[in-house]
Amino acid sequence: MKKILIITPHYPPSNLAAVHRSRLFAQHLPAFGWEPIILTVHEDFYEEELDWNLHKLLPAGQRIEKVRAYPVTRPRLIGDIGLRAFFQLRKKALALVQKEKIAFVYIPIPSFYVSLIGPYLQRKTGVRYGIDYIDPWVHVFPGSDRVFSRHWFSTKLAKWLEPKAVKSASLITGVAEGYYKGVLDRNPHLQRCVTGAMPYGGEAADHSGLKQLQLKPYLFEANSKLQFVYAGAMLPKAYGPLEEIFKAIAAHRDLFEQVAFHFIGTGKTPNDPQGYNIKALAEHYGLWQTVVFEYPKRIPYLDVLIHLEAADAVFILGSTEPHYTPSKTYQGVLSKKPILAVLHSASTAVAVLEQSRAGVVLAFDGAAAVSAISHGFVEQFTRFQLFRNAFKPEEVDQQTFAQYSAKEVTRTLASLLDKAMA
Repeated sequence: MKKILIITPHYPPSNLAAVHRSRLFAQHLPAFGWEPIILTVHEDFYEEELDWNLHKLLPAGQRIEKVRAYPVTRPRLIGDIGLRAFFQLRKKALALVQKEKIAFVYIPIPSFYVSLIGPYLQRKTGVRYGIDYIDPWVHVFPGSDRVFSRHWFSTKLAKWLEPKAVKSASLITGVAEGYYKGVLDRNPHLQRCVTGAMPYGGEAADHSGLKQLQLKPYLFEANSKLQFVYAGAMLPKAYGPLEEIFKAIAAHRDLFEQVAFHFIGTGKTPNDPQGYNIKALAEHYGLWQTVVFEYPKRIPYLDVLIHLEAADAVFILGSTEPHYTPSKTYQGVLSKKPILAVLHSASTAVAVLEQSRAGVVLAFDGAAAVSAISHGFVEQFTRFQLFRNAFKPEEVDQQTFAQYSAKEVTRTLASLLDKAMA
């Protein structure tokens, strides 16, 4: 067994979505010859609510090392836990590499600043390291063009720090190739290092564990309406397609009178129950609390799965970018619900959904074709109703999704790690 140190400031019982990346990698890496050691921050220093049910899903005996962090000040000057625990993580990581004969250090980002520990360890010990892009680091946010604004500073800092972090990396990975392609373009020397894309993997065992915990849905109750669930954060460039969908629903109210779309965990911040992102748009089209319902606060992962299973169908919304991956549809398949999706036509999820008979897709050709969504949505929704009436979960081609299981995704990571070590 080769030892791999995974530095991830958030880990269960944190309820942040990114923890599943490290959790599922660590769960399956031993099957491919890698023994994980998790280096994280103690949960006492997390700002988000804790999810101890998620903690119960961790493998027995998994080695987890925890450090302290500087507390959040009031007023809140520094919230990023990667900054608050940077020196503690760096010190502990160095000690582990020197003592444990660590073969590789793997750093999922964000927190982006933690990636700077990689080159530090490489200089001190010669250990190889890799960075996994769960989100792009150098990113132009709305408002980044306003000089001296918060987003302007963030973009400038990212452009300055990222080259330092990746300078001596042996491996660059990401949820999709588009997440790290810009890194390779900005740092031509990285063409020599190993790269690879791995989507989030679905874990069937997470669904089977729900019965043991006896959890119940609490955001909505079963009724005569056709209830859709969209679970997860809103993609920054998904609001245009969403508005076209609301426009279509508002123009055909009679067709959607017995339909409810529940948006769960779509708020501006994880813990704010009033941080609505969709409410104003729904109100504008007169759909709020009749067809459209939003629960902004992020709820625990297993609670999300319970609500997916309580729903009649799963709603998936991509954006004007083609990065939406089939793995994100896998939760809908595992919940045994039919899927209605609106996706960029270049997304690989389009073909997978249709070929597997898991759902119905409205595909559009990027930002230039957003306006066409309002015309096509009603037609695809009508098609979906017919599809749902004949839907049988056992007839979904599970083999189509095999490559998106957490174990197969981890197999890809292990292969990349072996190449990076060669």
